[in-house]
Amino acid sequence: MSDEIEDMGPVDYLVVEFPGNRMTGEGFPLLLDLVDRGVIRILDLLFVRKDDDGSVVGLELADLDGDGRLDLSVFEGVSSGLLGQDDIEEAGMALEPGNAAGILVYENLWAAPFARALRRGGAQLVAGGRIPVQALLASLDAAEATED
Repeated sequence: MSDEIEDMGPVDYLVVEFPGNRMTGEGFPLLLDLVDRGVIRILDLLFVRKDDDGSVVGLELADLDGDGRLDLSVFEGVSSGLLGQDDIEEAGMALEPGNAAGILVYENLWAAPFARALRRGGAQLVAGGRIPVQALLASLDAAEATED
């Protein structure tokens, strides 16, 4: 198993909130495309809902919106075991009551050769992060305002 991990690319996670439990499924074909093209590998995909009393419950993948049309069975069984109950509860703390979320853990396959080369050279990742689009836009707006 350790050899397999040494060959992996960086692993990231996302928690995407859906206000009012409204999931259209519009992003799923794009997610599948990333998998089909070998850009990412999905390690875990889980959906949860935060009830008004604050409890967090899991949702079935096959038909998240309950209308009988959204078939997500292609994602059934996507579970590496990386996500534990504590992760689900932590994701739930970020949600507003009455909303749902998708929790996605994925390997960046595109970066695996680069990551392997760095590890062979003794390098290790000591920090990382992600800049949300909203923060990027706010920063660009602020920079433009100072130019005027």
